[in-house]
Amino acid sequence: MTGRARGVVHRLAAGCEIVARQRSEALATWVRAGRRDDLDGGRAALGPVVRVLLLGIAAYVTLSVLRAVPWLLWLITAAWLRAAWRATRAPADDVDEPLDNMPAGPDVTAVLALLAEVFGDADRVHLSTVLAHLQEQGQVAGWKVADLRARLESLGVPVQPKVKVRGVPTRGIVRADLDDHFPGWEACASPTEVDAA
Repeated sequence: MTGRARGVVHRLAAGCEIVARQRSEALATWVRAGRRDDLDGGRAALGPVVRVLLLGIAAYVTLSVLRAVPWLLWLITAAWLRAAWRATRAPADDVDEPLDNMPAGPDVTAVLALLAEVFGDADRVHLSTVLAHLQEQGQVAGWKVADLRARLESLGVPVQPKVKVRGVPTRGIVRADLDDHFPGWEACASPTEVDAA
């Protein structure tokens, strides 16, 4: 698989995770909003129960329609993939083009500069640390770790699920992985503002 194809696959996979999380959080918020604060006991929880039942009915109707008209799955799949692609698109992106794993574009160079700054002398760093550093500089306001992870993976930056820093394992980046994917990355990473990280 070429670097470009790998970048597309990573971007779609990360985007699918973001879209699934956003949809599930939106549904959970909608269900919780049905709870009545002016009532006590079981009556207060009646609203969320009704909303869960409505979701079940909607799922049943959707499955029935898809069994009757299976070609609709193609449209749903296309819409989902489009949403996944757009979910990993940084606000500064103007085109929907897959990015190579090579540190040739300004986005990748800016990200490598940021990572060189955040890493310092360490050999590993958590994504939450990178995100906090960006937000202290007034960038990527409102982003979560999953958003940053999706953006990094779309640029070909390897993210590991369990990187241990000070005894805490969570998503992060290891310097050795960057050395493998972007040989000489620290030398080419010049200090620049990371708008598209």
